[in-house]
Amino acid sequence: MRDYRDAKAMAQTLRQAFKEKSVSLTHSESLELTARVLGLADWNTLSARIDASPKAAPLVLPAVRKPVVAMRGLVLFPDMTTPIYAGRPKSLAAIEQAMAADKEFFSVTQRRVADDDPGPDDLYTIGVIARPLDVFKMPDGSIKMVAQGLRRARVTRFDAEGACLVAELAAMSSEGAAREEATTVSRELLQRFAAHANIDLASPPQALLILPHLNDPGRIADMIAQYLSLSVEQRQQVLEATDVVQRMRMILALMAPDRQAA
Repeated sequence: MRDYRDAKAMAQTLRQAFKEKSVSLTHSESLELTARVLGLADWNTLSARIDASPKAAPLVLPAVRKPVVAMRGLVLFPDMTTPIYAGRPKSLAAIEQAMAADKEFFSVTQRRVADDDPGPDDLYTIGVIARPLDVFKMPDGSIKMVAQGLRRARVTRFDAEGACLVAELAAMSSEGAAREEATTVSRELLQRFAAHANIDLASPPQALLILPHLNDPGRIADMIAQYLSLSVEQRQQVLEATDVVQRMRMILALMAPDRQAA
């Protein structure tokens, strides 16, 4: 059962419920109503009680270890599906290890495309846990696969002792998606992208069919970032932005009039 520590979530639920009944409430009004529902005089009183309440201990998740596939000139995003060609020994070993275990690997971009054997210091520390969808072994021993990005992760430690790099990973949570501002900015982002890419979001190209139907601002930002002509460094900056509103504003800034969609 919810109590006063869930007040902001309750206020959001209340506001949405009224909206569905065609009754408009401001954010402040929903907070004041929530305070009264909980038997308090006003939001200031409720806010003071929340601030004084004991803070829950942070949840400590066990470390996750995944074999590393270093990407040359490619930044994989969550929900992004793309072909990947692997031929370097460590990449082949990482894919084989992933296929023999839980079929997941850590996709992380190398800082310099020219590095043939990148080590821990040559890789970014934020990437995406990915899943191979289709894997084909070529006659020359290389691997062609279609991979799908799943979720962001941050490297806490690299293990370079085996046939491939293995990353110890910490999960990365998105912030700001529930803020009212996120909905407004995501709407602006969709409109700007439609104009920028010269597409009709009511009947988009096959690759973008899902975009107009997404409700998650973070997923909208990640999908749009895939289709912009950005440098590796710019894509990496977008990937590393955990605050969803900041990520969307970053993409808006990158959609300058002289840029063309990929």
